[in-house]
Amino acid sequence: MKINFCGQRERGLTLVEVLVISAVLIVLTSLLWPSIAEPREPRQRIQCIHNLKQIGLATRVWEGDHGDKYPWSVPGTNGGTMDFISGPNAWRHFQVMSNELSTPKVLLCPADDSRRVAATNFNFMNNSNVSYFVGIDAPETNPQSLLFGDRITNGTPIRNGILELTTNSPTGWTAEIHRKVGNIVLADGSVQQVSQNGLRQTLASTGAVTNRLLLPVLTP
Repeated sequence: MKINFCGQRERGLTLVEVLVISAVLIVLTSLLWPSIAEPREPRQRIQCIHNLKQIGLATRVWEGDHGDKYPWSVPGTNGGTMDFISGPNAWRHFQVMSNELSTPKVLLCPADDSRRVAATNFNFMNNSNVSYFVGIDAPETNPQSLLFGDRITNGTPIRNGILELTTNSPTGWTAEIHRKVGNIVLADGSVQQVSQNGLRQTLASTGAVTNRLLLPVLTP
């Protein structure tokens, strides 16, 4: 007996169907992407705050071993970094605290741009391994003075690596790092997240004559 097999041939998708499916996928991606991408920013912010807390703690330990003075207030002959309070030398003030910091990874904000990378060790460093400024005018006796913080990305010109802040200067952060806010460390060891106006209020509360920040500028 001859057996006949019958069935339908599989039909491929038409061009119209492919276009419709593609359009649906694009719409779904645009709707779901914010919920996927948004959590990254809070995680980066939390890690940055954690980094700065470690840096602030390391600084207090270091100064406790050096006459209650910050590294940039101690001459190089006594193990400090007073000789490097200007120019592209921000990294040196962190390097001198290598024993207290333990790892150079804490010197890099995870939200910073791709031109900066974490150093593998403290022996080979430069400003490209650092995201944070150094408040070289911070007095040890003023707990509200600016000690460290996210590098300023908007404001007055930087001269020889130094940005001088005033309560009237339009200085702050762009959306480049933390969406127009920045994390700062005060001399009392606390970490705060402030906007441009918040930064001005902090400056006003310090009562300092000058507030010079040594920024981790990148050399050409």
